[in-house]
Amino acid sequence: MNKTVHFFPNCCKCKSPIGAATVGEPVSLTLKFNRPQNPSEVYLVLTKQNEDAVRYPMNLVKDEDGEYTYSLTVKITTSGLYFYHFDIQNEEQCYRVGSDVDLHALLGKGSDWQLTVTEDAYAPTALDGGVMYEIMPDRFFIGGERNKTKPYATYRDDWGGVPEYKPSADGKIENVDFFGGNLKGIAKKLTYLKNLGVTAIYLMPIFEAHSNHKYDPGNYMRVDSDFGTIDDLKDLIKKADRRGIKIILDGVFSHTGDDSIYFNKYGSYESVGAYGSVKSPYYNWYKFREWNNNYECRDNIDIMPATNDTDAMFDEFITGQEGVIRYWTRMGVGGWRLDVCEQLSDKFISHCARAAKHENEDAVVYGEVFMDATNLSTPFGPRSVISDGKLDGVTNYPFKEDILNFVRCGDSNRLNNTVAVVLNNYPKHAVDCMMNVLGNHDTARLMTVLGDNGEVYNKDDKAAAKVQNRNEATKLVKMASALQYTLPGVPCVYYGDEAGMEGFDDPFNRKCYPWGNVDTDLIKWYKKLGAVRHNEHEVFAHGRYCGIDTEGGVMFFKRKAEDDVVYVIVNNSGSAYCPKLPEGEYTDLLTYTPFKGKVADKGVAIVKLTSKTKFPVKRSRKK
Repeated sequence: MNKTVHFFPNCCKCKSPIGAATVGEPVSLTLKFNRPQNPSEVYLVLTKQNEDAVRYPMNLVKDEDGEYTYSLTVKITTSGLYFYHFDIQNEEQCYRVGSDVDLHALLGKGSDWQLTVTEDAYAPTALDGGVMYEIMPDRFFIGGERNKTKPYATYRDDWGGVPEYKPSADGKIENVDFFGGNLKGIAKKLTYLKNLGVTAIYLMPIFEAHSNHKYDPGNYMRVDSDFGTIDDLKDLIKKADRRGIKIILDGVFSHTGDDSIYFNKYGSYESVGAYGSVKSPYYNWYKFREWNNNYECRDNIDIMPATNDTDAMFDEFITGQEGVIRYWTRMGVGGWRLDVCEQLSDKFISHCARAAKHENEDAVVYGEVFMDATNLSTPFGPRSVISDGKLDGVTNYPFKEDILNFVRCGDSNRLNNTVAVVLNNYPKHAVDCMMNVLGNHDTARLMTVLGDNGEVYNKDDKAAAKVQNRNEATKLVKMASALQYTLPGVPCVYYGDEAGMEGFDDPFNRKCYPWGNVDTDLIKWYKKLGAVRHNEHEVFAHGRYCGIDTEGGVMFFKRKAEDDVVYVIVNNSGSAYCPKLPEGEYTDLLTYTPFKGKVADKGVAIVKLTSKTKFPVKRSRKK
């Protein structure tokens, strides 16, 4: 019975709007039978999270071919997560038509499709269609004289050396070796980033902290002296703005460092920290099981005590009128990334977003989320952190995992299905500004993940490892990055991936940028990808995705915005591939040469009708 029914939620003939709906917006659903038959009744069964199901009879329309189409338009008046399927009752029995196992919305919910309903109206962001670039300030570039004032630090003078990875006497990795990169150094490399097509720089934390990575904040109101001064930050923001580049700060609010003005475990600050007294003004900021050595921490790492964002004083300190977010956003910051967002409350996330946008209506607020952000699993049921005045977008780990899987294994069907799930579940504004990552400070380098690193058994092996098949690995990096740049969302490149940097997980993925020793061919490739996004901005900023041929190791899809269409072909099938394009002559936007109709194995083509291609103007030199 199910095989005779056609319904796909990402098809405009079956569902409108595609993806999430806004409160009060008409949602039209159409179910078509591919063979003539006459079921007596068809129902839409719609269930809001934690509520009873509601059955809506659908309207029958018999078309001229004798086939039966059932349609219904509903208006949903409250936001939340909804799940739906269809019941078809004929003379014999009742059939259930829902999503297949690959497009499941929620484990344990049966084969229902998900419908996200949000109060948010569609609003494009300043980052749509652009390119993000993540930087660890200590490891990017040294600008001017270094500040070597911390007595516990190891100040390295071997730029490019292996970061310290061996534990100290107490068994901990200290993360206190500093190579000297700073804000002035980033400012000196803005032209390089502009030429890559970068429109936003996401900085790993820059606030005062004990470590080199700064994910153990010590004082939210100070720029760390390792990186410079508040004037250096202002100068970076000003110079970046002139080049059309926004600065995104990392907001680490789910925890602080134990060596902080707020916790003050070691007496480094003059404040009365929560560790020092139950009468500390910061005591309720933390989650003590038993004061003072028994407290909740991030990932059970005791140097990162978890905060209590439901505490009114903490909330006000971060999101209030004179709070952390507004203070820095007033300086011209273009947005925030909320670290470990899943550990923050919905109310606090909303307050963070509201604070940033109060100071800058174009500010973008991202969240670090590892799963589907519309239905995060909690003990109380699924939870959304991306609608109803919360986040603009999240780190798109589902794309990351399946892009890498496709490049390694050729599983295009799985990747296309993951794209379909995201498009179905997320609001359009979130899809357009999703942070598409292939690697970052928490993961191994892209080249290392896709290359052959030889036999690696321990950290010493990781420190010395080199990719042995660079040419083959580079082809895979190009395939993966092409998908990162052309699928819905905004690509976020981890510093140095475009230069072919290698390295396993932390700290080997946090080496210094190899100025003077880069993979020039790979950098040229990333510049081309950036140029394609710039030249076809609207298509990649807000264009729809449509999979054309996504089987057998091929990702052939189009991005469409009104009359503009760009076709993307990434071939991992094992042989040459000839895409079936509408009649006409096409130009490959990566090479600006006529597309010959064939894509080599491990090859990439991004094409457009020649008549609509905007070629860069070439000016001849006057003699």
